[in-house]
Amino acid sequence: MFIDGKQIGLSNEPYIIAELSANHCGSIELAKKTIMSAKENGADAIKIQTYTANSMTLDCNKDDFLIKEGTWKGYKLFDLYSEACTPYEWHKELFDFAKKSNITIFSTPFDEEAVDLLNELNVPAFKIASFEIVDLPLIKYVAKKNRPILLSTGMASKEEINDAIYVAKKYGSGDILLFHCVSDYPASTEDSNINMIKTFKEKYNVEVGLSDHTINNTAALAAVTLGAVAIEKHFIHSKKYKGPDSSFSIEPKQLKELKLSTTECWKALGSGNFERPPSESKNLVFRRSLYFVEDMKSGDVITKKNVRRLRPGYGLSPKFFDQIINKKLKKSVERGDRVSWDCIE
Repeated sequence: MFIDGKQIGLSNEPYIIAELSANHCGSIELAKKTIMSAKENGADAIKIQTYTANSMTLDCNKDDFLIKEGTWKGYKLFDLYSEACTPYEWHKELFDFAKKSNITIFSTPFDEEAVDLLNELNVPAFKIASFEIVDLPLIKYVAKKNRPILLSTGMASKEEINDAIYVAKKYGSGDILLFHCVSDYPASTEDSNINMIKTFKEKYNVEVGLSDHTINNTAALAAVTLGAVAIEKHFIHSKKYKGPDSSFSIEPKQLKELKLSTTECWKALGSGNFERPPSESKNLVFRRSLYFVEDMKSGDVITKKNVRRLRPGYGLSPKFFDQIINKKLKKSVERGDRVSWDCIE
């Protein structure tokens, strides 16, 4: 899979996505500052969200529209989305700024109008949020744009994931990056269930990433070891800016640590074959090998008291020990000489 010309897969270091979400806190200048900070601290891409309060919900005071628990407790849905949205009139300016800053930018649309706006901006990929995975008409509309789809699975049942992938593949290009996700804000490491990375890879035969809402890197590192090719984290320039998503977002130092640690983890995985790294070769000398431990003359018979398996490793391998016993020497040797085939008849 390629996004904005960059290949994403096991042969490449993990793709790091910084989720801006509501962390612009109502300021386009802060949004730009956050994009630049993401670039400077190792993110491969910045992701925004494209919606309006009216496209998400009703401006309604009925009890159904009041958030009663969790991070956003006390908000009316309409008020939350009014505060958190990235205004449509910002989009082109942010896309242009990201391009100039040499960082990929894409977005999560929440309705068809948002998809059309992003398509006009030539977005390199679409993200489907966990909350929208059941909106199959939206997924169908996105898929028909024939761009890569990043699909988050928070809260979704197996059947819901099956349905979403089926629609995305049926109507789209088939380029799907499936994100394991736990939709809790913040999420606990204990709830991470990172083994789902393996399950998704085996069941769906697609690239798999982790949309991570924990506040440390433990789950991300575990995911990389199990084959995750992308990590997404909510990102804020500084937590001195208070917003709806700030409590579960990471700051620049943490983003830099995420990039470095996941890359090191990926490098540590290696190829999984029997080829040894060149760095080991200098230590072969510390293996055991066969050495004469007594002075001996040509024609003497080698016995177990004449030869030992010792360090260093310049002599014959210890596996030949039984093979050389009772053989005759064809030249004299001294204590400390290596055992070699050219001194044995």
